Amino acid sequence: MRDGVPYSWGDASAKPMQPSVAHRPVNRFAAVLLALLAMAAGAPDGMAAEAGAGTPLRPLPADVPEPRTDANSLEAHRQLLEKRHRGRIEVYFIGDSITRRWGAAEPRYRALLEHWQKSFHGWNAANFAWGADTTRNMLWRLDQGELDGVNPRVIVVMAGTNNLRVPADEADGERLAADVARGIAAILERCRRLAPEARIVLMGITPRNDDMRHLPVIRQVNARLAQMADGERIRFIDLWDRLADEEGRLYPGMTDPDLLHLALPAYEIWAQSLRPVLTEWLGPPAAQDHAPPPTGDPSAMRAN
Repeated sequence: MRDGVPYSWGDASAKPMQPSVAHRPVNRFAAVLLALLAMAAGAPDGMAAEAGAGTPLRPLPADVPEPRTDANSLEAHRQLLEKRHRGRIEVYFIGDSITRRWGAAEPRYRALLEHWQKSFHGWNAANFAWGADTTRNMLWRLDQGELDGVNPRVIVVMAGTNNLRVPADEADGERLAADVARGIAAILERCRRLAPEARIVLMGITPRNDDMRHLPVIRQVNARLAQMADGERIRFIDLWDRLADEEGRLYPGMTDPDLLHLALPAYEIWAQSLRPVLTEWLGPPAAQDHAPPPTGDPSAMRAN
């Protein structure tokens, strides 16, 4: 899910959760990650360049945190760290560009932002998604403080589509689905650890038609996600049947021309699925909203 964001990936290994960036100088943090950028420039999604080897390493497991080291992503991360402290946040969204565009400040997504504000006004909803993120990148952002001190009452999670690749065969597809599901389970674990009082809405991966070979894996991932929900603390919502037919062919008007990112009618379907849950858990929306102002893609915002 590139969303206009350049890829550049750093090598990362499984480590205990690091202290929040909020407790370290941002300029020092950025300098360290920009150094990683110089080492890993040009590495494709999920592949870290092996020093002195000329051949890429295998993709990291989906539950291993991995930073986004391009300057634009670092700036977006800094903005999201600041966003935590603005206004009041009762509903916290985390995801990739499918989620991010819904509440983004760029002029090109104005209609989506207006729909977001109309859909969630009075529930103090804030969008902490970032385009092109895999589960690994979301884990890194959570470990680096983007949820620290927020204490939302509800967290909405949609993750996993950027972990997908075309499987070599059926067995490879099953392994991929299991890996993606582990990555999403790790996100749920982080959310419950960092916001123990929050309830979670776990969204299934939405069907995509940019390559139909992704669909069987998406089905398998979503089946695994459904088993993670207890209906009370974690509620699973799968939009597949409202966006596409049984074979996964998207209904007209559900996505952008790329057959991947959602169009406004699909966001309305998503909002319709969330509003009853938010009403059940939070009560009806208040007359006034105190959510922080929307943020946008830093590079796109500078261009306008």
